[in-house]
Amino acid sequence: MGKADESRLGTAGPVGSADGVPEDPAEPAEGGGEDEPAAGEKKKGRPAKKKGSGLLEILAYSLGGVVVALLVHTFLLQSFWIPSESMQNTLLVDDYVVVNKLAYKFGPVERGDIVVFKGWNGEDTIKRVIGVGGDHVKCCDAKHRITVNGTPLDEEGKYLYPGAEPSTIEFDVKVPKGRLWLMGDHRNNSADSRYNVEDGHQGTVSEDDVYGRAFLRYWPLNRISLLSQPETFSVVR
Repeated sequence: MGKADESRLGTAGPVGSADGVPEDPAEPAEGGGEDEPAAGEKKKGRPAKKKGSGLLEILAYSLGGVVVALLVHTFLLQSFWIPSESMQNTLLVDDYVVVNKLAYKFGPVERGDIVVFKGWNGEDTIKRVIGVGGDHVKCCDAKHRITVNGTPLDEEGKYLYPGAEPSTIEFDVKVPKGRLWLMGDHRNNSADSRYNVEDGHQGTVSEDDVYGRAFLRYWPLNRISLLSQPETFSVVR
């Protein structure tokens, strides 16, 4: 687990005697007409199950489960714990999210996605994508809204922390191809792209450093929900 700033089927023998061989009703049974084998006598055709075979099966299934879990963790899904307030109120401290690590193997990173990535300090970090490669992100317009390619973002009441301004820091960045401009939802409490514009990449992060998209908040139970993409970015071109 990471931290992010964040009925088997078998074949049956033919119906008949205990050893699976049909009896001939015309032939009397040997042994004085006794139909049942003596107590403790091993029935023909049914070898005794070796001791410990049940335990071996359990171990095999357990090992298989572990292998599957490791494969899922490595290539598909991973859980992350939220330690900070930077994504409030979308994500609170001690929330747990599931990240789809294949999300961007077959499609691009999109504006509005919540992603976990290798942050500016080298640690796992979680933020929202505001701008993708080729976008012009700016703060702010006359109504103090962030704009992307000249289109103002309607963030208040959507995902922006109540009472927080879109940004108290001005910026004007053209996002390079293959890179992302990322911001927390709690803009007053998020060390995001705005605070790293002097890092040689204008605060942007490489898409190659993105582990995947957070798509499910699963803990605590009373806050289980999908993390869908807000409609805010649908108007951006």
